[in-house]
Amino acid sequence: MKKLKITLTRSLIGYKKDQRATVRALGLGKIGTSVVQEDNPTIRGMVHKVEHLVKVEEVEA
Repeated sequence: MKKLKITLTRSLIGYKKDQRATVRALGLGKIGTSVVQEDNPTIRGMVHKVEHLVKVEEVEA
């Protein structure tokens, strides 16, 4: 099963509330924090919405 390592690389200041909420829902808080999430269409859609704020890497489970 593939997983995605998602890292917050930019500040949320100045971005819309829905984008901030998406980042929080992914489990990210401060700049530089990372989470590992399942690779599924829901998470991919969330990442696509905030792709300008995060860095994504595929990792093997």
